[in-house]
Amino acid sequence: MKIRTADLSDVETLVEFNQAMAQETEDKSLDTSTLQAGVRALMLDSKKGFYLVAERNGTVVGSLMITTEWSDWRNGTFWWVQSVYVRLEARREGVYSALYAHVKAMARNEDDVCGIRLYVEKDNAAARTTYENLGMNQTAYRMYEQMI
Repeated sequence: MKIRTADLSDVETLVEFNQAMAQETEDKSLDTSTLQAGVRALMLDSKKGFYLVAERNGTVVGSLMITTEWSDWRNGTFWWVQSVYVRLEARREGVYSALYAHVKAMARNEDDVCGIRLYVEKDNAAARTTYENLGMNQTAYRMYEQMI
């Protein structure tokens, strides 16, 4: 398996993955044109973050997105893992583990990265088990939002 930073040639695959993930985990349909613009915007502005993709035999089988959050408490940056998706036929084959190992290696090479975080749907037991098996711990925080 090859892990690489996604580029503009991956936009359609990432749009497909994001739509599938939203439908599967939240029963949400995402607007294709908005999503395409959002994926492109991130790729064209590294300050927003980056995507990693996992390829097997030349086919992208999984992906994730990293965004950042500054922590004044730690004088460091958290990397947030978002938009995780692995093709159905490639699940339970170490795709996410390989992506996450790559993220950890990259983060360790950055002077200001103090940790890696993600959020997960509370009812997604399979994802929670995967994250725990990779050494992540549930925090005491709950997430709130207000859409604008």
